[in-house]
Amino acid sequence: MTISETARWLMERNNFLVLTHKRPDGDTLGSAAGLVRGLNRAGKTAYILFNPEATARYTTYVEKHWAPDGFVPSCIVAVDTASKELFPATGTDYHNRVDLCIDHHPSNTNYAGLTCLDTGKSSCGEIIYALLLALNGGLDAEAATSLYVAVSTDTGCFAFANTTADTLRTAAALVDAGAPIGELNRELFRKKAKSRVLLEAMITASMEFYFDGAVAIAVITRGMLDKTGAGENELDDVASIPGAIEEVVAGITIRELAGGEVKVSVRTTPLVNANDLCARFGGGGHAMAAGFSLYAPVDEVKKRLLDALSGIFPLSAAQ
Repeated sequence: MTISETARWLMERNNFLVLTHKRPDGDTLGSAAGLVRGLNRAGKTAYILFNPEATARYTTYVEKHWAPDGFVPSCIVAVDTASKELFPATGTDYHNRVDLCIDHHPSNTNYAGLTCLDTGKSSCGEIIYALLLALNGGLDAEAATSLYVAVSTDTGCFAFANTTADTLRTAAALVDAGAPIGELNRELFRKKAKSRVLLEAMITASMEFYFDGAVAIAVITRGMLDKTGAGENELDDVASIPGAIEEVVAGITIRELAGGEVKVSVRTTPLVNANDLCARFGGGGHAMAAGFSLYAPVDEVKKRLLDALSGIFPLSAAQ
């Protein structure tokens, strides 16, 4: 669906429940909050389904929009969620009930009844911005703030390769609409808890390199989190640490979760397609940022990754 078609569809309906993805980042939460605010300003009733995994870094922007007990939605909308398997525990009842998905991931599985997908956008927040302009309610400072959170976090404060001229124009429009850029950039990108700094030191010290330094792998164990006191709030964007090293073309983090689950995040340069690599393990994302989860020991996951990478790096090194 186009932006205009999606806006028309929304304006013809009411009583929306917006879903975000598990282990929510700034894009899914900021997009949800911005969309709900825009729908409210257009005279619609809309809420966000409570996500128990939302961290303190982002709850400020979404908590006022959590759906109240007893709310019965007429329309289910998912944002920034490429597959129904990515819904949090609170969203499992909606696996086969999503009416509309708004997304920017190439790995989107078209699980919703309708899909507004633009893989050329830096973030879902960039799509929501265009959508709000097409709605009758327009854009105010509150929506602009939420969408700035979405766009800036998914672009690494506009440092990642997914940042386009349109992305920067969107950011400028959000600032013009009232997003407090200085305050937001400090909160989202400059401040670090002591536990985060200690965790980064442990990650850096234990990092391993493969394929003549082209691949860096960092393992984040539950023991490391216990020792540093780092929680979910300190883990946002931790996946970017290995890829920041010179000569690394594929930076990988392998993180132990509860219940034997292991989460893998891959960040690459254009030499390696992260989405294709992660798709081999049932995951996906973008060409230079993707991930997947497995229920397997960390050493086994690492071995399987290295086996997959061994078929890529002779070709990549020759380019």
